[in-house]
Amino acid sequence: MKLKKPPMAVTTSPCALFTPPTIKIPRLFRPSQQKVKVGPMTVSPMGFGTWAWGNQLLWGYQESMDTELQQVFNLALDNDINLFDTADSYGTGKLNGQSEKLLGKFITQYQGDANDIVIATKFAAYPWRLTPNQFVNACKSSLDRLQIDKIGIAQLHWSTANYAPFQERALWDGLVAMYDKVIVYVPHLCNCESQCGSITYTMCSLQGLVKAVGVSNYGPKQLLKIHDYLKERGVPLSSAQVQFSLLSMGDDQMEIKSVCDSLGIRVIAYSPLGLGMLTGKYTPANLPRGPRSLLFRQIIPGVEPLLISLKEIAEKRGKSVPQVAINWCICKGTIPIPGVKSVKQAEENLGALGWKLKPNELDQLEYAARDSSAKMIQNVFQTR
Repeated sequence: MKLKKPPMAVTTSPCALFTPPTIKIPRLFRPSQQKVKVGPMTVSPMGFGTWAWGNQLLWGYQESMDTELQQVFNLALDNDINLFDTADSYGTGKLNGQSEKLLGKFITQYQGDANDIVIATKFAAYPWRLTPNQFVNACKSSLDRLQIDKIGIAQLHWSTANYAPFQERALWDGLVAMYDKVIVYVPHLCNCESQCGSITYTMCSLQGLVKAVGVSNYGPKQLLKIHDYLKERGVPLSSAQVQFSLLSMGDDQMEIKSVCDSLGIRVIAYSPLGLGMLTGKYTPANLPRGPRSLLFRQIIPGVEPLLISLKEIAEKRGKSVPQVAINWCICKGTIPIPGVKSVKQAEENLGALGWKLKPNELDQLEYAARDSSAKMIQNVFQTR
């Protein structure tokens, strides 16, 4: 990845004087040995999600967290995690786009090699984005916030097929326009022998704004439609991001996975910990603060069989409950992108790499998931 702007000077402050110890995974278990392909890029088997970076309503973001978020970012890169998922809508109110801005700042200030970083960002299907050009402009705005010259994976955040089908074609053509090469004509003085001084033009082909394109919250039928539409225009669909976890393994999710496998599309699993329900931290008597508590109050009592199985396997393996839940996603052939907002969370997530659940353990977890009466509520934007 090439930086759009030169590295910015870092102002020294009391906080900046503290450099956290670099957490390294033992060489035997370094994720670099397990890299996977997404379109033309090679990425780590797990990425980090940045929904919380700027979200005050659901995740309690404060700007005072930025120092630790930068430590999280550095820790990820130091341990071969090179995939970061974000969106142009991440950040509440006046902080809209804050997640991309923070990533841009952290990329430019990173002291190591930032060339392998892959940013996957999503573009919101706002009702006022009605033309392909508007999506291209949204992409350019994201590039400015991220301070990079090309986005790794440009993703449609959701489909409008359920409520504004007329807008869907603009979304798809927007992806084509972002990906396609741009033809420009560069003017220069004629260099003929007579030195006539006239202006001539040379045709130049510039690469597109993104390396790969993907979708998010597309169901199996709509996924097939956009795949075929893009293919006809010479644009490969590289990824499909969907809510996928032991709490979200219903028929639709598994059909999406099957479609992706048959078409060579990489599944990116968001909410692999079910918004935190699969961390083992919460009970009906110990709920998170904020809006999540309403959802947890409905679901947590009904997932006891699954949580018991997760804890049992975690104890046998010497792992934590979140590590087992994330590893399940990896074993199913997806790239999980758990959200991180603290060094402690990042360290724990890294422990999901370098090992694999056994077939009987996968069966045990999936049986317990099916035996649990409660399931995760699906994203309202997901189509069929």
